[in-house]
Amino acid sequence: MTTPVRRYRGGTMQDRPLGWARNPLTEFDQLLSEMSGLIESTVGGAAPAVAWTPLADVTESDEAFHVEIELPGVKSKDIDVEANGQELVVTGEIKEKERKGVLRRRTRRTGAFEYRLRLPGEVDTEKINAHMSDGVLTITVPKAEVAKHRHVEISETSESTESSG
Repeated sequence: MTTPVRRYRGGTMQDRPLGWARNPLTEFDQLLSEMSGLIESTVGGAAPAVAWTPLADVTESDEAFHVEIELPGVKSKDIDVEANGQELVVTGEIKEKERKGVLRRRTRRTGAFEYRLRLPGEVDTEKINAHMSDGVLTITVPKAEVAKHRHVEISETSESTESSG
C-alpha cells in the first residue's frame, strides 16, 4: 500500500505524506491568504481587516467565572473589556513594532483582536475585576446572587358561606 500524497493545483505532488508538516497551521494560513486574495479581487481594493481571537482559558468556581487571556506584549491601555448581561467582550490591538533590518520570518499576530464569551449563568457586571500580569489578562466575573430556596407555608382560612339578605 502506498502513502497518500496531496496534489496541488499545478498537478505536482507533495514530497511528504499527508499529515506531515513542519507547522500544522501552515496550510490553514495559506488557505486564509488565498481567500483574502479572492475577496480582494472580487470586491476590489483591500479586504477589511478581520479581528483574530487570542487564546484563553475559562474556569468556574462557586463564586465566579475566571477568564485568562494570553496577550503578550499588549499594554492594558490598549485593551477594552465590556460586559453586557451574560456576554463578555474583550477587544484591543497589538501594534506593529518598528523594525530595523529585514524581517526574515513572522509568526506573531498583530492588529485588532476580539474575544467574545457568553457566560452560562447570571453575573454581577458591577463587580467585574480585570488585571494584567506577565502578558496574561485575568478577568474575574462574579456570579449574581441567586434567589435562595424558601419554603412557603400555606395558611387556611375558613370561608363563610352565609349570605345576608
